[in-house]
Amino acid sequence: MNKPNAIPKVGFVSLGCPKATVDSEHILTRLRAEGYLISSSYQDADLVVVNTCGFIDSAVEESLDAIGEALAENGKVIVTGCLGAKGDVVKQAHPRVLAVTGPHAADEVMEVVHQHLPKPHDPYMDLVPAQGIRLTPKHYAYLKISEGCNHRCTFCIIPSLRGDLVSRPVGDVMQEAQNLVNAGVQELLVISQDTSAYGVDVKYRTGFWGGKPLRTRMTELAAALGELGVWVRLHYVYPYPHVDEVIPLMAQGKILPYLDIPFQHANQRILKLMKRPGNSDNVLARIKQWREICTELVLRSTFIVGFPGETEEEFEELLDFIEEAQLDRVGAFAYSPVDGAIANDLPDHVPPEVQQERLARLMWLQEEISEEKLKLKIGKTMTVLVDTVDEEGAIARSFADAPEIDGQVYIKDGSHLNVGDKVKVVITDSDTHDLWGELV
Repeated sequence: MNKPNAIPKVGFVSLGCPKATVDSEHILTRLRAEGYLISSSYQDADLVVVNTCGFIDSAVEESLDAIGEALAENGKVIVTGCLGAKGDVVKQAHPRVLAVTGPHAADEVMEVVHQHLPKPHDPYMDLVPAQGIRLTPKHYAYLKISEGCNHRCTFCIIPSLRGDLVSRPVGDVMQEAQNLVNAGVQELLVISQDTSAYGVDVKYRTGFWGGKPLRTRMTELAAALGELGVWVRLHYVYPYPHVDEVIPLMAQGKILPYLDIPFQHANQRILKLMKRPGNSDNVLARIKQWREICTELVLRSTFIVGFPGETEEEFEELLDFIEEAQLDRVGAFAYSPVDGAIANDLPDHVPPEVQQERLARLMWLQEEISEEKLKLKIGKTMTVLVDTVDEEGAIARSFADAPEIDGQVYIKDGSHLNVGDKVKVVITDSDTHDLWGELV
């Protein structure tokens, strides 16, 4: 397929969560740094890398289908990512793949690429921008601060896929963030499996940034990122006590007043079965305190309904918690057995039809809460970040909205704007999830 003296081309398929996206970006950056071209089609590629997801059954199926398609269309396929860490699943389904590696395995992927597609003689380092190759739009980027997780939640297999917590050196994180800002990124989305745990594995070691000492810890990292002059959004924050420390940073406008905390449930018995921390009364008291310190605070969370053994009374306790907490953004999922998860062995699995009925009730309640909260925005002036523009106007997000998972702000008179612009709008209308506004 590759002609003599032609620059070798690699096709790339990236599946899964933002953590996997960052892994893909690291591999793509390495490929381009060594002079490989990235092909947008199977036919033009000399081989294809598929970065897989293996968290739930539907993700496994999607990943296996993508590998099969790449094999059919190209024939030379390297598999990496979370599905690669699940034993021989890939090799059994697709024995023709060239190699299988686990997640965050850029070195191993590059070794296999070199083996099957020798790198060009002259590296093209000048073709690679300092911020690396990104799969997100130019105006926002995910900033991964650690790998793995020390928790052993019974519904999750992430530690077996990605290992225990390994925090990135704080100086490296800040340098990457600075490179991104220098390249025009307007929003940094801080991600990991457990952002609150950043630095625990290295005992909050002191690193250096800009010639000054900086501890490897969430609070100090958030404060430093807040000095870069762009939006900073915290995701996957485990509700440790020291989360309280970042709320004043939000009140001061250093980082966005947005907190993504996956509470998962409110009933103490279910939380114990999940091996999650938490006490709904304590959580409600903390939320009240956070909102007193930072009145603009937006809270996002996720919940699992129909966990093995969940009774109707325990589910109704969850509904009561959601009613009381008045969270701004909520994602919910019916419990799905994940191959290898401890929770699969728990007794009294909830029938699928009961799970779906509970899921519908929870989402109906949250939609009512969301609709009422968004109505309160009408008449207010907000700064928004423009994501897309066409002849009908612009679609943007406010500080309350993370890309791809939260709501949007539609600007009818915004067709002249540019992607990445930050503009002020007056909110004129709302519905269950989104807002409409006019330029100030």
